[in-house]
Amino acid sequence: MTNSASGLHAKVRVFFSSPWAMASVALALRLIVMVFAYTIQLDPSQDHWVFGWETGRVARSIATGHGFSSPYSEPTGPTALIPPVYTYLVAGVFKIFGVYTTASALVILSLNNLFSSLTCVPVYLIARRIFGIRVAVLAGWFWAFFPYSIALSNVVVWETSLTTLLLTVLVLFTLRLEHSKSLGAWIGYGLLWGASALASPVILSTLPFLGAWVWFRQWKRGSNCTGVAIAASAAFLLVVGPWIWRCSQTYGRFVAFRGNFGLEVLVGNSSDTSNPANSNVLPGYNKSELEEMQRVGEPAYMAEKQRQASELVAHDRLRYAGLTLRRVLHTWTGLWEFPPRWKLDESGIPNILMYTFISVMAFAGLILAIRDGREEAVPLAFLPIFLPATYYLTHSDMGFRHPIDPVLVIFAAYAVDSIVAGKQQQSPLVHPIFG
Repeated sequence: MTNSASGLHAKVRVFFSSPWAMASVALALRLIVMVFAYTIQLDPSQDHWVFGWETGRVARSIATGHGFSSPYSEPTGPTALIPPVYTYLVAGVFKIFGVYTTASALVILSLNNLFSSLTCVPVYLIARRIFGIRVAVLAGWFWAFFPYSIALSNVVVWETSLTTLLLTVLVLFTLRLEHSKSLGAWIGYGLLWGASALASPVILSTLPFLGAWVWFRQWKRGSNCTGVAIAASAAFLLVVGPWIWRCSQTYGRFVAFRGNFGLEVLVGNSSDTSNPANSNVLPGYNKSELEEMQRVGEPAYMAEKQRQASELVAHDRLRYAGLTLRRVLHTWTGLWEFPPRWKLDESGIPNILMYTFISVMAFAGLILAIRDGREEAVPLAFLPIFLPATYYLTHSDMGFRHPIDPVLVIFAAYAVDSIVAGKQQQSPLVHPIFG
């Protein structure tokens, strides 16, 4: 091999091993898809309802000077239905580029794509730390071309891509705190958890377990991080406290982050279970429900929905348990209809096969990590165990699982690497003539 060829080979190898190259390719690919997909947001029917749904409505209210309110088509007053971080981001875009305009759609989707692409970097760093460089390269490129990441960042104006990036960074941060008692690092950890909770409160389902893992690992080494952990907790409360206070004031009772849990239970457990979610029970799709919400106000309306949800579950616990198990299956396979049909949407057989394959490979990688004694993989395992649990109780959607997809991709990459490595080790024995 000539020196020039060798030098080119080295440069190519460096490129393909760079997480920033992965992120750049991922962004380019997503922006190309955006050019063909952004018009979905410009459908004028129902006053551009699909442009962000409740997020778009509240963002419009903020941008037009009416505050954090009115998540549906008619004014309903201050709301605690959705978290603030991404909503204010969309409102800022609306303020600069116009409400429900083409320019706003392109800017918001570009931000989604940026969040999705940057996720390559923590995916790579987590995988490298736990499993080594080969798995890191595989995982990073897997994420760059991950079809659900590409689709979700271009089809929905929602916090999904931002939450996915934030949670993946939090996992990386957790791993790095294993050997740190730096006050600044721990305060930063608490602040990041607070900001992430205000993007999507559901990720807090993993916080006690990730935090306990760091504390236990330090305790096992004879180190006590209780003091800095308390400081991190204070930083977290400093961030989320004002929002919790604001939501509680709005409802006249304690509300932690969001006040619509009962309504979400009704969405997934109504008399119509032909789909994982029956949107017809929502005020955004049901005129009579919206009129009722306007009449009594959001706090009273959501209190009534909480009462109805409790009664529904108590009335037929066996049915609710069956639907919960059905949602577990849907979360990991995409299967809802029995039997599934051959169609090119998320309920069709092609998608079910792909979704199931990803899950199987991820769980195979998790089992291999346990077998191989990869102790730092434990925090990663917390995410698929605990984060989907909220949705098992309410209703399932592929976007709801997406924040844990980076972890699933890392485990899947480890499974692929282990399979390939196993075949390479067996090859000289099975075919010695080629050794």
